Amino acid sequence: MRSIRARLFFILLVTTGLMWLSATLWIFFSTRAEVEQVLDARLMEAAKMVSSLVVNQEIDPDKPAQTKAKIPVLEHPHYDRQLSCQIWSLDGTLIGKSESAPETTLSAHATGLSETVINGETWRVYAVENAELGVRVLVGDNLRIRDRLVNDVVKGLLFPALLIIPLLATLIWLSVGRGLAPLRKLAGDLAARDASDLHPIKETATPSEISPVLRALNGLFGRVAGARQREQNFIAFAAHELRTPLAGLKTQAQVALASNDAEIREKALGQIVAGVDRTGRLVRQLLDIASVEASEKARTVAEVNPGEMLVSLRSELLGHAGSAATVVVDPSLCKLQVRTNPDLLRLAARNLMENALHHSPASGMILCWLESDDGTTTIAIDDDGPGIPPEEMPHVTERFFRGRFRAAIGSGLGLSIAELALDHAGAALVLRNKVGGGLSARIVLPKHLIA
Repeated sequence: MRSIRARLFFILLVTTGLMWLSATLWIFFSTRAEVEQVLDARLMEAAKMVSSLVVNQEIDPDKPAQTKAKIPVLEHPHYDRQLSCQIWSLDGTLIGKSESAPETTLSAHATGLSETVINGETWRVYAVENAELGVRVLVGDNLRIRDRLVNDVVKGLLFPALLIIPLLATLIWLSVGRGLAPLRKLAGDLAARDASDLHPIKETATPSEISPVLRALNGLFGRVAGARQREQNFIAFAAHELRTPLAGLKTQAQVALASNDAEIREKALGQIVAGVDRTGRLVRQLLDIASVEASEKARTVAEVNPGEMLVSLRSELLGHAGSAATVVVDPSLCKLQVRTNPDLLRLAARNLMENALHHSPASGMILCWLESDDGTTTIAIDDDGPGIPPEEMPHVTERFFRGRFRAAIGSGLGLSIAELALDHAGAALVLRNKVGGGLSARIVLPKHLIA
């Protein structure tokens, strides 16, 4: 059952039906008990009335088998002669009876209420005895007739209620539909929007049950709008940054084609190779950013050994980064185990080490070392480069930002990628200028990431 309206209608109808059934059973049994009490009281009153007639000698006990019309009975227009009456002498002689009374005694009990089976039918009988006159008066109800009376009373109470059930079901269906009207309005508003409309939905006069949905939708719209804006900025920046190296490649190719001088042609071809390297690195970094931004923060985690990872990156980058600097990895890093996403941590460390290699002199040294304090663990990658001017420090992690001491092969994306990857991995990037020159790029790992 996928329809909320049908589900609510079914639940309310079943619940109402169960309550209705419970009320019906209660009405049936309570009404039956009350009617039976009333009928028993009527038996007693009828018996006492006949007994008083005998006492007043309106019925002569010394003349047996008087006409049945002499004994009054309480009648009902729909239940003629419902009560049956007998007058017996104490020696067992039938003095008189009503028309509907059987020939045999209605009850063997001397006094009080009792039930007797006569000719296969059960009778409810009340007996009253007058010892002075020597008579016993019996007034009885045939339970078959009594049950019919009780059932008719109960039906009279329940039949109007049963007629209301279809009306009640209709009202429930219409009420549920009315209650779901805000959902239909919300669906209509969303359907009327185009793909570019990411403005939040107003929560004016919104039912409290729908408010969480609206807040979630507005939050989603905000995130999508932010992601779309970042994508637009990224595409604009990427197009601008790719235009320059591609134009340079075209210029150097034209120089190589137009020149007959072997030295000039060789130099132009070398510039083309360097330009291809720069463009390839830029494209790789653009893909890295797109990959990290498209991923969720809560990605698969595993235990990572930072020391082994940095040693592997050193072997990978020294042959391709175009630097003769020395990279030293502190052995204490090999004793550390970090629980995080290995791809994100490696991506951040690669860009930081690559950045250090590009800015370090040929005789420089890059030191990777470990520091622990205040519940955090820090992996530092220090270089001997020029560092970052203080006025540029707030901007160096912005995409495509290239400072005063830019590397020839740089694109302004390395530190942006490192910060973004560490943020998704649950860590942080801190940049500090070293005393005496150089930059210390630090990967700050919270306590919960340490295995």
